[in-house]
Amino acid sequence: MMNPKEQAKKTGKKAEEETVEPLAEVREQALEPLTELLGRAEKAYAAYVDAEKEVRRAYKGREQQVEKVYTEAEQQANRVCDEAVEQVLRIREQAEQDAEKAYKKAKEQAKAAYEKGLRQALSVRSETIEQAWKDRKETIEQAWKVFAKDIG
Repeated sequence: MMNPKEQAKKTGKKAEEETVEPLAEVREQALEPLTELLGRAEKAYAAYVDAEKEVRRAYKGREQQVEKVYTEAEQQANRVCDEAVEQVLRIREQAEQDAEKAYKKAKEQAKAAYEKGLRQALSVRSETIEQAWKDRKETIEQAWKVFAKDIG
């Protein structure tokens, strides 16, 4: 038979082992939700980091789209401006050509009017001088007739 002390030790060990097993199970059961919770927290953080990266990519993509739209708008404005400048330049050149034609025509008309006026003035002068000489001759002839009657 066993010694009562040994039996008590064995019983104590057995009781201790029986007590340890439920504690281990309780510990495992307590750790399981914490591990699961920690796992979910890590997944959530990873999802947050991924979402943050996706938002950053979306912002960068939007920035590039806005930059592209701005660049296209700027290029369109430059094209419209260049076309307007070219059109205004063509209009100016046409106006200068029209003005040059009008100037030449006016100059020719002025020259023609001057020459016509000069011819008329010279003609009037010639006619006036001729008429004056004719009148002078008639006046002298009348004067000699009057003088010849008086003397004679």
